[in-house]
Amino acid sequence: MSDNLENSLNIEKTETKNEVVRKPPVEIVVSDEVRENKKRNDANKDYAEVRDNLKNIIGTGLNAIDGILSVASEGESPRAYEVVSQLIKSVTDANKDLIGLHEQMKKLDEDTGGRSSGPVTNNSIFVGSTKELQKLVKNNFKQLEDEANGES
Repeated sequence: MSDNLENSLNIEKTETKNEVVRKPPVEIVVSDEVRENKKRNDANKDYAEVRDNLKNIIGTGLNAIDGILSVASEGESPRAYEVVSQLIKSVTDANKDLIGLHEQMKKLDEDTGGRSSGPVTNNSIFVGSTKELQKLVKNNFKQLEDEANGES
């Protein structure tokens, strides 16, 4: 029972029962590919959010133009027509921003090497007991430590 506990806590039992020696922590290294995938996923999420915001702004602007245009035609006020003109310009600018967003994403995609912007899923399955898995992981850690120490 105590052997299982020591294995679970990643500690070694020494000759004396009162002393426990801790193993050095294992450094986890995140590959550049994982970082690139995260950046790409973040960029895609931001793109989708900005695109939705611009579309909502355009839709709201079009509704506002319709409303203020009816007010302007009823009152025939020069100021109301000036507001209509400003709203039309704002909606036009938002449309240009939406097209610019598409161009920026295309350029960003080309800069990343033209890789697909979809998520990458790698599924791995280990078939075996927990003990076999722990043995496999332990052997891999030893191999990594040997490589780090210059032993081959």
